[in-house]
Amino acid sequence: MAPTRESRRTVFRQIAQLSYIDWPTYKSSPLFDRTSLSGLGSDVRLVAETWFQHDDHDSIDQFVHAVPLAYVQFDAHDRYAGSTSYKMETLFRLFLLKECHGWGHETALVEYLTKHPDFCEQIGLESVPNQSTLWRSWHKRFTVDLQDTVETATRTILIKAQNAGVSVPREPERQSRRHDNERPKSDPDDKTVLEQVETVTDRVSDVVFPAFSLDRGEGCEIHENAYWDLQTYLGLRENLAVNEGARSFIHESNRERTPLGHAHREHVRDLSIKKIREMYRQAVGRLLDRVAETEQFFRAGIVAIDTTESDPFTGDRVGHEDEIIGTKENTDEYAYQWATVQLVGNAVPIVLDARPVRKGDTRKEIVEDLLDSAEAAVHVDNVLMDREFDSQHILEMLSQRGLSYVVPKRMQNSEKAQAKRLLKRGKDRYETDRKLHLGDNEWHSTTLIYRRKENSEHTDHRQYSVFMTNRNSGLLTEYGYRWEIESGYKSIKRFMGATTSKNFSLRFFYFAFACLLYSIWRAVDLLVQVQLTGEYEHSPIVTADNTLTLVKKETGIG
Repeated sequence: MAPTRESRRTVFRQIAQLSYIDWPTYKSSPLFDRTSLSGLGSDVRLVAETWFQHDDHDSIDQFVHAVPLAYVQFDAHDRYAGSTSYKMETLFRLFLLKECHGWGHETALVEYLTKHPDFCEQIGLESVPNQSTLWRSWHKRFTVDLQDTVETATRTILIKAQNAGVSVPREPERQSRRHDNERPKSDPDDKTVLEQVETVTDRVSDVVFPAFSLDRGEGCEIHENAYWDLQTYLGLRENLAVNEGARSFIHESNRERTPLGHAHREHVRDLSIKKIREMYRQAVGRLLDRVAETEQFFRAGIVAIDTTESDPFTGDRVGHEDEIIGTKENTDEYAYQWATVQLVGNAVPIVLDARPVRKGDTRKEIVEDLLDSAEAAVHVDNVLMDREFDSQHILEMLSQRGLSYVVPKRMQNSEKAQAKRLLKRGKDRYETDRKLHLGDNEWHSTTLIYRRKENSEHTDHRQYSVFMTNRNSGLLTEYGYRWEIESGYKSIKRFMGATTSKNFSLRFFYFAFACLLYSIWRAVDLLVQVQLTGEYEHSPIVTADNTLTLVKKETGIG
């Protein structure tokens, strides 16, 4: 069905009512303006997600006509200087259409336009351009960045339409294509990468580490940066405790004076949890400001909240029962637990904040605390969490903040019964609305999505997983991004110095500092990739060891 004036009004009214986003994006941040291609791509994504949810909107071609572009200033991306017959906005729509249909040559686009004069009229095209004009416009007039934006926007449109059940002309590609005539023809060699890493790491460490302070007063013989240098050194060696590390560090450091293990421990113990978190957030803020200078970094996006634990604690925990608590799995072991909020999805996976988990801390308190930090640092759209956060009160809190969520639901009797019915009918997917009781006759409305696991080891109802979301089912595909936080935890724990101390501040500092080293590594990798290839792929080309070795090497960090 063709979109109507009322259906378009409904879509853009919904977008305007979103409390968690300013649209168009260029109004939301000084990082964007009307020439920003990152902002344009973000806007296409938002409009597409809302557009295809409407029952009347089942045409890719109609979306290409309807997506607002009047505010975009294309002049900065137009390589022609003289007068031209066709506006950049019109050409942008034409190449969106071409990419959406997957036409390999401009001839197919010309044939389509000739057969659809109504489409030409809708986009303000007075005459159909010939094949050579279109070829020159794409290869000579459009910048490489604008070509990339067309391809990225096309993938977004196709994926959002497909997620909403709309028929698409072709299967969307999940990764951008390189322009062989514009991009490097091969990956940079190791020597080139390392040279760039050294330069970038120096700049990043200069930005980040001034946020840390031990408040030792003036006149100290050992420079404060030597303590951060030593902590980074511990992160480079697995299971290295501070006493042994300090002795080895004397021989490997370029400093005249380095701290002894006991002095390092005492200064860290003096830091409060509150102080550690304040320093961490300030350091991450500086890091975000540095990577935000690139178009490949997106301040708006998806965050994942989760908890992790240290190795099981086997000593005497008398007097520390509120800090050395049970493990996430239902076992008789005890461990320190930490919670984090991390960027996932298309963004560089930086840990935005970390906090300890004590006995008595509710999951709702943890989520609210971490979200406060995340929303102060970046623009959050969606929140992904594990089933330990399966709580109607948490979900209601997220909705009141105007955030989308995806959370797996623990299967109770009703969900198990429904899964058995789906299995009997041979259905792989099922959606149903559900109201969750909040108390005092208040309810939270959510959507349950049953999804059958591929190649499940089970033959009964356990083949199904149940997810809760307050948005359309397309958001479920983004839940796969949550694996990034689990992958990050493995690296973070690798960067932690070893200790047997039961001092809670020291334990948390070790974890938080490891989170910072991990975030620095991933930020450096993004900056190096952009410098060398002009693109960012999630698979790092820079190793963590190279990054941290260079962090330690640079004048003692800072």
